[in-house]
Amino acid sequence: MPTKPRTKRRRAPETPAQLRARLTQIIASLEQAYPDATCALHHHNPLELLVATILSAQSTDARVNIVTPALFTKYRTARDYAAADPRVFEQEIHSTGFFRNKTKSILGMAQALVERHGGAVPATMEELVELPGVGRKTANVVLGTAFGKNEGVVVDTHVQRLTTLLGLTRERDPVKIERDLMALVPRDQWTWFSHTLIQHGRKVCIARRPKCEQCVVNRWCPSSRV
Repeated sequence: MPTKPRTKRRRAPETPAQLRARLTQIIASLEQAYPDATCALHHHNPLELLVATILSAQSTDARVNIVTPALFTKYRTARDYAAADPRVFEQEIHSTGFFRNKTKSILGMAQALVERHGGAVPATMEELVELPGVGRKTANVVLGTAFGKNEGVVVDTHVQRLTTLLGLTRERDPVKIERDLMALVPRDQWTWFSHTLIQHGRKVCIARRPKCEQCVVNRWCPSSRV
């Protein structure tokens, strides 16, 4: 007799309690693997981090880290950036891509810092997102890393991809994904969680060739291949 084709077993919908319990296991495993996860952008102060984060849009942290040492040596204050020649600055950041828009954002941001904040980077979400070129994701990076304030969860492409694979959200919009994660992840771990997922996405859960057999959370990942 011909064998019947195997039917894929459907999983029962996960309850909120089950989701939280699974997330607890995921966080515990990631804490062991990445206890000191931090921002990959090299910086020494909030201004440098703010500039580096703007430069990282549509670029890689590695590329930005190649460009910023010379940049941070030349431009040390917000006033230095505000006084920069846009054409010269465009050439200095050219390799990060979208250099015209980034030049406009960084120099405009610096001018706003000088005019509104005495040249200092503000430490509130409300003030940061009012600066040219600064959205909620950039503000979250600066607040969490430079000021130790967990105001939100940074949702970049790695975080968006991994949280979808882990079944922590069904949303596609970064704002809605952040909202889901803020409701699930303990607040004191928001910044660490973002940095950890970014590192994990680069080292293990690589988009086109995920190393599921090496993944410390494969047991609790509904997308795992092992």
